[in-house]
Amino acid sequence: MVLAVSACADLDPTAQRTMTGAAGGAAGGALIGAMAGNAGLGAAIGAAAGGTGGFIWDRHVQSRDRAFQQGVATGRASAGQ
Repeated sequence: MVLAVSACADLDPTAQRTMTGAAGGAAGGALIGAMAGNAGLGAAIGAAAGGTGGFIWDRHVQSRDRAFQQGVATGRASAGQ
């Protein structure tokens, strides 16, 4: 477990968010799948859905950060005039 977590330290934020979403989705999917009778299929579907969700969330965070940095740059430029 420690090795798996330490391997994620060198990843870029996009990969970290995507993998976190996939791991969470796999865990949730396995639980739901176990109740439905097929934990493996549930984990696979959950991992795909969670990975997609993590990737979409990363794109949102990057867009928000770019907008913030653009606002900071605009504010600094107008303060210097």
